[in-house]
Order: sequence, then structure tokens, then C-alpha cells
Amino acid sequence: MTRNPILKVLFTFRKHRVKSLLIGGQACIVYGAAEFSRDSDFVVLCRPTNLSRLQLALRELKAENIYVPPLGGEYLERGHACHFRCQAAPVKGLRIDIMARLRGCDHFAELWKRRYRLRLPAGTSLDIIRLRDLVQSKKTQREKDWLMLSRLVENDIALNPNPGKERIRWWLCQGRIPDTLIGLASKYRVIARSCLRKRPLLKAALNNGAGLLSRLLDEEKSQEVAADIHYWQPLRKELEELRHQRAVLL
Repeated sequence: MTRNPILKVLFTFRKHRVKSLLIGGQACIVYGAAEFSRDSDFVVLCRPTNLSRLQLALRELKAENIYVPPLGGEYLERGHACHFRCQAAPVKGLRIDIMARLRGCDHFAELWKRRYRLRLPAGTSLDIIRLRDLVQSKKTQREKDWLMLSRLVENDIALNPNPGKERIRWWLCQGRIPDTLIGLASKYRVIARSCLRKRPLLKAALNNGAGLLSRLLDEEKSQEVAADIHYWQPLRKELEELRHQRAVLL
């Protein structure tokens, strides 16, 4: 993880007791799937007390709201992201994106229960979204998110040479590379068969059908992309209305 200025933001959030989880590119770095990013993305608990703490932290960072909507529970609850640019010297220029909901993921309370706590020297720690939830959050309409999703899964496979059954099931249900899935299905056939109901395309992996598997993976991805577009359509319409209202006021 970029030591400065990202850690400054994280420590400031912790100082003000903001209940939040690091997501996005910086979380990918934590899990070994490096992605350069000057942004810091967070999912937060959308409750008045927590949002008040968040406002105090943003004020300390001299973070200015740079797009609509303004920071508010009514927008966060509907799925909007609130965007800020820091002006304080140690973090000048850093963008902070705040969300309370991630499409396709559980509510914050569940994400928080499953969080990964990164231990740092001097007894400090940082709260990061769990790897499996991070992978789920990457199923968007952006091609770079799918590349990162695949990299996160492949990296987890490489780091765990002696996996348990639950981890193997997760690999089989989330893997994106045909050769990897075929290899897993060959090595763990019983587990792969048990995953067929959840992910029918694994039948092609069990049958060593690389071409068919590749097409089915593309179809699966297209369905998720369509779902993401559908999810964001009303939110984008609302953003356009907010931009228009702000332009009129200016």
C-alpha cells in the first residue's frame, strides 16, 4: 500500500472512529494484486453518528466535495458515491470516494463482520474489505475491474498451495481463466461437481472443454455487466438532475 498519503487518510479515519472499510485499488494492493491508484475508496456505515465522524475526518484532511451528490445519508443509502479531493499538505490532491452500498454485496454490517484487519507496527491496525467481498465488488461494467478480479483470484491460488475445501469452492466459483478452472476441476473433481448448481459452466471445465468454457465465461460476464448498467441507470439519471439543479443555482 502507498505509505503516504493513503495511510494518512486511514489513520485520520481511525482517529475520528469512522466505521469504514478500505475497498478499491488500495485494497487490491493489500491482497497482492497491485493496482496503482491515487484514489482511496471506502465503504462506510451509513448512520448519523458515523457520518458526523466522517465529516470531522474529512474536515481535518481539508477534503472538498468535488462532484454531486453532497455527503448525505439519503444519497449513500440509495447507492451513490460521494467524491472528495484533499487539500491538506500531506494528502494534497488525493481523491477520496465514499460509498455505503456495493452492488451485489451484502450490507455494511455483514461486510464489517467479515473484514480483514491488517496489523501494523506499534499496535495499530486497519480495516480492509474481505478478499471475497472485494472480488464480488469488482463485477462491474468496467473492463479493468474484471482484470483485477481475475488477478485477485489467481493470486490467492498461488499463495495457498494447501487449500481447504471452502477455499477451493470459492476458486471454482469465482475463477475467470479457462485453463485455471480446467486444472482445478481436474484436481478437485468431487468439489467441482458439488459447485455445478451454483456455477453450471463448470461442467465444461470438468469435460476439458476450453473453447466452450471461454464462451460461457464471456456470457457470465455479460450478464453481470448488464446488471451493473441496470443498477446505475437510475442513479446516473439522478446525478444529471442534481448537476442541473446546481448549475441553475450557480
